[in-house]
Amino acid sequence: MAATAEDRVVETVPHKLYIAGEWRDGGEGGTLPVEDPATGEVLCEVADATNADANAALGAAHGAFQTWRNVAPRERADVLRRAYDLMMERQDDLALLMTLEMGKPLSESAGEIVYAANFFRWYAEEAVRVNGRFTVNENGKGRVLTLRQPVGPCVFITPWNFPMAMGTRKVGPAIAAGCTCVVKPAKQTPLSMLAMAQILEEAGLPGGVVNIITAKSSGSVMEPLIKDPRTRKLSFTGSTEVGKKLIAQGADQVLRMSMELGGNAPFLVFEDADLDLAVEGALLAKMRNIGEACTSANRFHVHESVAGDFAQRLAARMGDLKIGRGTDPDNKVGPLIDDDQRGKVAGLVEDAVSKGATVAVGGNRVDGPGYFYEPTVLTDVPDSADLLKEEIFGPVAPIKGFSSEEEAIRWANDTEYGLVAYAFTQDISRAFRVIEQLETGMIGFNQGMVSNAGAPFGGVKQSGFGREGGPEGLEEYLEHKYVAMNLGSEPVTP
Repeated sequence: MAATAEDRVVETVPHKLYIAGEWRDGGEGGTLPVEDPATGEVLCEVADATNADANAALGAAHGAFQTWRNVAPRERADVLRRAYDLMMERQDDLALLMTLEMGKPLSESAGEIVYAANFFRWYAEEAVRVNGRFTVNENGKGRVLTLRQPVGPCVFITPWNFPMAMGTRKVGPAIAAGCTCVVKPAKQTPLSMLAMAQILEEAGLPGGVVNIITAKSSGSVMEPLIKDPRTRKLSFTGSTEVGKKLIAQGADQVLRMSMELGGNAPFLVFEDADLDLAVEGALLAKMRNIGEACTSANRFHVHESVAGDFAQRLAARMGDLKIGRGTDPDNKVGPLIDDDQRGKVAGLVEDAVSKGATVAVGGNRVDGPGYFYEPTVLTDVPDSADLLKEEIFGPVAPIKGFSSEEEAIRWANDTEYGLVAYAFTQDISRAFRVIEQLETGMIGFNQGMVSNAGAPFGGVKQSGFGREGGPEGLEEYLEHKYVAMNLGSEPVTP
């Protein structure tokens, strides 16, 4: 029987660990299954790393750093540019692979491949622009010299919801800066990161600069690496709960960190907003990635004068979205990542309804194989509903009215999270008032998406610290070294 396109893309990617430029089995021969969330069936088995495997990966990164840090910036840039070109050439296959392991519709997977590849292109261009400065001391005696040098070996832990982009967003600037790394992708979606390693290898990246380990037990395998003095930086994308544990683990050696953690994004619609634009923005901010995104609009605060109209329009649009396996191009809503996640979403909806919320559309699990949940709009959501406080991570839009600008801002900021917010208004003065008062690291103004390879992505409060993307993202992988220089014969005095 001839292999299908799905079989081919899964088998093309090595199912092994990538350490020191070699593809190898796990030390104890163990494997972990990769499941298709649209069917519940196992796609393949990949290697399950042991602590010894993880230690070998860090050793490879540490050894490679001694050479890679001194490689010419243009040479590092050329590797990233070739990797970008290869990703774009293989966009269709990479998108299918992502849809199979994660569930999102093919069109969204293809969009993520472009987004992910753009981090390689952006940092290919930034790699040759790592500059210091040389200035006269403020007292006129001596000179000030500053250098920017690579941090060192890094440990990256990437999530399942954007399995390619969250890897390239970390790996791209690390390579550009002259750092090396060990990457541990989420156990649900390891294939995208293995495909990235395959592409980097083909692009000419030396062995040991990027190492990939896949493992069932992330905590037991990664904690020793985080506490290892050879590790100089940790970057994690995931939940705030896990992020706090990782921060504690890295505290003993004062490890440099970037943490992109949970969100609870408010979506504000004021009475003067263009409702057509707001509904389009809401659909994108809510339904991108099936709602499984830290940037997903989690709470819709809509002025009471337009709340009913907005809810009706949004419910109509979400109710028209076709649900099904993401490999069918007609389907716009894929499965959630697993049954636990679907159960969490269902529980949040049930809690809200039990407390008085009204279901405008959806509100049910979908029967059959896979972990599907209907796109859902809830109105009249009470303050006591858990889904106004917790990150939903699913296709559910709770709508709550407000009566004044002050009230909208107060509700928007009433959370321990501060990743992103969205605001829709045609009043430019109001826009700046709101933008300046919202306690978030990013804001979508009259648009429902903020992701951009050339812009700094990150949050405040318990949504984390550090930035990924843009020139700011490269800074995360560089240390500043200051040299005080006495060029004359007179001694330097205070």
